Amino acid sequence: MTAVSDTGAGTGSEGAGDFGRLLAGHRVAAGLTQEELAATAGVSLRAVGDMERGRTRGPQRRTVRALAETLGLDAPQTAALDRAAQGGRPRGTRPVPAAAPTRGPAAPVPVPAPVPAGPVETGDAAPAAPLVPGALALPRDIADFTAREDALALLAELAEDDRPAHPRVVLISGQPGLGKTAFALHAAHTLAPFFPDGQLSLDLGGMAATPLSARDALGQVLRALGVADNAVPAGTEERAGLYRALVRERRLVLVLDNAADESQVRPLLPGSGPAVTLVTSRNALPGLESVLRLRLDALAPGEAADLLARIAGRERIDAAPDATAELARLCGYLPLALRIAGQRLVARPQQPVSHLVRQLAAEENRLDLLETGDLAVRPAFALSYRRLPAESQLVLRRSALTAGHDFTAAVAAAYAGLPVGRTELVLEQLIDTGLVQLATPERYRLHDLVRLYAGERLGADEGPEAVAQARARAGDWLLNRAAEYGLRFDPDHATADPDTDPDADADRTGPPVPLTEAARWLEEEHPEWLAALHQAFAAGRHREVIDTAEAMHWFSDRLLSWDIWAEVFQLSVDAARACGDQLAEAVHVNYLAWTYVTCLHRYQRGIDLANEGLELARRIGAREQEGWALTYLAAGLRHLHRHREAIDAYHRAADTFAEVNSRSGWIGRLVTLRGAANCLRDSGRAEEAVESRRRALAGALELVERWSSPLMHLAAAMTAHELGLDRAALGRWPAAEKAYRQALTHYGEIGRPDSMTKTLTELGTALIEQGRAEEARELLTEALTDLSADGPRQGRRRTG
Repeated sequence: MTAVSDTGAGTGSEGAGDFGRLLAGHRVAAGLTQEELAATAGVSLRAVGDMERGRTRGPQRRTVRALAETLGLDAPQTAALDRAAQGGRPRGTRPVPAAAPTRGPAAPVPVPAPVPAGPVETGDAAPAAPLVPGALALPRDIADFTAREDALALLAELAEDDRPAHPRVVLISGQPGLGKTAFALHAAHTLAPFFPDGQLSLDLGGMAATPLSARDALGQVLRALGVADNAVPAGTEERAGLYRALVRERRLVLVLDNAADESQVRPLLPGSGPAVTLVTSRNALPGLESVLRLRLDALAPGEAADLLARIAGRERIDAAPDATAELARLCGYLPLALRIAGQRLVARPQQPVSHLVRQLAAEENRLDLLETGDLAVRPAFALSYRRLPAESQLVLRRSALTAGHDFTAAVAAAYAGLPVGRTELVLEQLIDTGLVQLATPERYRLHDLVRLYAGERLGADEGPEAVAQARARAGDWLLNRAAEYGLRFDPDHATADPDTDPDADADRTGPPVPLTEAARWLEEEHPEWLAALHQAFAAGRHREVIDTAEAMHWFSDRLLSWDIWAEVFQLSVDAARACGDQLAEAVHVNYLAWTYVTCLHRYQRGIDLANEGLELARRIGAREQEGWALTYLAAGLRHLHRHREAIDAYHRAADTFAEVNSRSGWIGRLVTLRGAANCLRDSGRAEEAVESRRRALAGALELVERWSSPLMHLAAAMTAHELGLDRAALGRWPAAEKAYRQALTHYGEIGRPDSMTKTLTELGTALIEQGRAEEARELLTEALTDLSADGPRQGRRRTG
């Protein structure tokens, strides 16, 4: 076949002169001398000089590649350099792909023989006619195309195979707005040197009310390949057969953009040969066999900033790095949104980047602002939404009500009012459409802009009453589950762990879930149940708020650095005050004091709250709460190094707890012994601290014997750890090691909480002090591996 271009026959006239000028220009731009370029590329100095002066007409491709690599050229620049060299190479060798999409004569060329009635699959292929000029030509490439280097490199590697064993079909999928079409077209332009027989692009109209049929699509492709109208077969199968025959030996790129489903695409796929087919679709087309799947994702923050710079100007973007980073985040790193934002900046050269950031920060206006000219984010989502079944639309809308970064099918089901199994099936289908993403194997997420759109549809398609009912129904389920799981850590409610975990339905009956499962759910779903707690308070359901926080307070001991406890217990304090329950107010003010002292390390605020709780407890005669208020007061004073006052408060707390005949009172006495020992050690009275701590540990072990619950094991673990610190302060390292190992034993009984890492570290120190550094290294390495495998206990933190 004779290669031709849009401007005439491929005579190779650009050849040597153009190659020399290109090479010299790239070398000067790279700041290299001829000697430096020759040495690095492994080419002789004379050869480089001859190439730049035009004396060498057509260097071999491997030489061109070596030069391009040394000069740091990208794929399009390398292809252009190779095309320039191609014209000067001897004609007797196999031509290296160097031309842009080839075009033929001005009129269609009919195939010389009638087309058989059935599919054309065997026998000689139809003669290779030139492409019809302009028919299905690639749209222009985007000059500022950014990122996707790995995907482009994969396609380039794929294209280098001259005789692939199977037809090369690449499915490019992903959510609306990711730039799938732009990527496919850019890839087709980039791959042009590998495919001298042409590049075609066809929009299949997958999001239209009536997508292009496979029969009509084949008709357009056949005509672009030079088949006359009267020679195009009537049936879909016959057209598909002729198409496969025509492309069997052609090095051709076909872009099938915006595919609706598998049945539309299959007839357009080659049966054999070197052609490459790039299919784009919002749907995953899971039934399409033997294809390479490229699922695009949002850009990385740096890539998003780079795209904005290419659109709006590098100097302008580089001058405002913080505003640019925030702009990219508000756009969800979505290429379409970033392009719109960039174009808005171009149209408003006097406005700083921060101005657009301020406008987009208002969620209610964001989708309105992400529209300029014929570019808009909202319609891109609307096209996909309108094609969803009603049930899928419901699940997508209601998923916008979730509070966390991601969510489970069970949470989505609570909002949608559907069974969990059915909701999971719908979510999987929404993944295939690109509107929902898989965050982990069991959790789903919405892109930030998709969430905004789904929230808009929620308001437009459902009334306020329906939305309120959905929130209330899900909130009840979430708070019931949170209370149920929180009580698993309460020694007065905890029971032995079951061997198996029953199905997690809202009305589940049977044995409680294991502690590890309860803890995992409370951690992972904390954005959901915390939002439900706020909604319950706003709705005046104050008793529900108090009961939920009360059920949680034992669990709070497992995650001491979790900053949401201040939010939880402030809500419960406010709820107790709202309903006039002074005892509940005293209890939860004490919980709040504990939070500020133990979790937030805001000791003075904790002291103030403890004094507030103490006054309230004395006023209503609540001796147990008086004891706890004194305990938290003492803890705050101790951290402020007011040891004498702290020890006095601990003693008063112990005297108060002695009058309380309850498990809480016994635990309180243990806590006061530990606290007093801490004060003694901190004030340099280590011997007295050891004796006090030994009594505390004996009390803790007695509690473990009476109630082998996680809380009792935690108390024993913490007390043993502190005894190790006391002994370490005296330099008694073997005794300290024994105490630390005793603490680890009890930590192991409650599922290795995050506080266990402190004991492991101290044990390592004790081993090193005894000259057992290698043993310490092995211990800490193994512990780090185990904890990493278990996953961070507090990795999912609320940050705002």
